[in-house]
Amino acid sequence: MSRRVVRQSKFRHVFGQPVKADQMYEDIRVSKVTWDSSFCAVNPKFVAIIVESGGGGAFIVLPLAKTGRVDKNHPLVTGHTAPVLDIDWCPHNDNVIASASEDTTVMVWQIPDYVPVRNVTEPVVTLEGHSKRVGIISWHPTARNVLLSAGCDNLVILWNVGTGEMLLVLEDMHTDLIYNVGWNRNGSLLVTTCKDKKVRVIDPRQQQVVAEKAKPHDGARPIRAIFMADGKIFTTGFSKMSERQLGLWD
Repeated sequence: MSRRVVRQSKFRHVFGQPVKADQMYEDIRVSKVTWDSSFCAVNPKFVAIIVESGGGGAFIVLPLAKTGRVDKNHPLVTGHTAPVLDIDWCPHNDNVIASASEDTTVMVWQIPDYVPVRNVTEPVVTLEGHSKRVGIISWHPTARNVLLSAGCDNLVILWNVGTGEMLLVLEDMHTDLIYNVGWNRNGSLLVTTCKDKKVRVIDPRQQQVVAEKAKPHDGARPIRAIFMADGKIFTTGFSKMSERQLGLWD
């Protein structure tokens, strides 16, 4: 009996066309740090990409209007002492971006509309509270100056960026590494996925888990989840045979 682990793609004869040089960015050394992140973030003004950097962590910010080959000496946003793992633009201010790093800190940066002459090295605020590397950050969708971070210490922390202080620490809710965190549309609930193969819906104000689903997907690889506009939860994962699966949950 043959057990086919990875099925053949039915799109194997489909070929994409690369975009023209004036519609893309070239010569960007994207970070090689192995972390489950998209390594980039975009808003109506800028695209930010985590890049390789000697002696610390950095990301590059490029105007959307200016494409083409990127100068090797283009200024970077540097300040972390270890690789940057996640970045997220503020939904309320297109010139503000947050970064999370292996150095256990979260930094918030003000990006000027013009291209700076030298590297941006001074964050607006540095948030310190995690004891291990921080791999996830996400701005609150409706409340200004509220930022969420999640680290390898299994903590989820909500910050007041304006004052630099912790608003909430959600602990003892996750028994293992947190894979991803997502807000619902108005920011009243969080959905998280974890290495313990559970999807949790958390009410941060009550500081409690209001719903939980064990093993939405049976595979061993990471699960991700987001809130839909109607309040349902959409998950991606794998079966025991490593086949991709999508799930929609009430």
